[in-house]
Amino acid sequence: MSDLATTIATLYEDAASVNPDNARAVAAVMEAVGLLDSGAERVAFVDAAGTVVVNEWAKQAILLLFRIRSMTTEMVGPFEYTDKLDLKRNYAAQGVRAVPGAIARWGAYLAPGVVLMPSFVNLGAYVDEGTMVDTWATVGSCAQIGKNVHLAGGVGIGGVLEPPNAVPVVIEDDAFIGSRCMVTEGARVGRGAVLGAGTILNPSIPVIDADSGEEISRGHVPDWSVAVGASRRKEFSGGEFFLPCVLVLKHLSEGERHDKAKLNDVLRTHGIAT
Repeated sequence: MSDLATTIATLYEDAASVNPDNARAVAAVMEAVGLLDSGAERVAFVDAAGTVVVNEWAKQAILLLFRIRSMTTEMVGPFEYTDKLDLKRNYAAQGVRAVPGAIARWGAYLAPGVVLMPSFVNLGAYVDEGTMVDTWATVGSCAQIGKNVHLAGGVGIGGVLEPPNAVPVVIEDDAFIGSRCMVTEGARVGRGAVLGAGTILNPSIPVIDADSGEEISRGHVPDWSVAVGASRRKEFSGGEFFLPCVLVLKHLSEGERHDKAKLNDVLRTHGIAT
């Protein structure tokens, strides 16, 4: 653990002492969240073994940030905001295309080539190169979004800060998340996977192979697969009910792109050198 991570962990243990007048705490927390904002550090990542590793100190820094910041009012054109955090700025210098109505908070990382339609990205999130956050999509706090992902219109990617050991949502490279999907509470969508419109995915939702009928996982759509929301019958003492599940309809070859996942290059072109 780095010296900064150790400092943050120590401060978090005595969070009551963290306030705007505690210069040591303010410096450490601002440095930590600044590293998240620049992408030099991240809340979570997938390691070589395919396991999601969470940097707890990074989440702790975000929680402490709210203790050292005061409410301020800021004007953006005709719009007024009152919050404890600043909005991200300097999109052109970062190689990011942000159309009117796009909002990202300071503390979120947006890589070169990211496209933000009117949408919201919360602090602690990591959005990698070439990803499109489409109209009215939201990327919650600490969510990890891979390269060349398309979060289609109205997608809700859940955020997670507490409890401290909770795992963020992870959307891996080249995934396509269809319109109005809800992916929450540490769920995971694998590389190149396609999630059909309206699908709900969380760690309690079984993911079932349509050919075998076997449960593959809970809350984890496998790499290079096409999955949709479905339901399965279950009997209870009070009657028979249908509970949600996710059905894997097709397994793609690695690198294969499903027709629905072919992104519109015109929308991605923003003329910014990266």
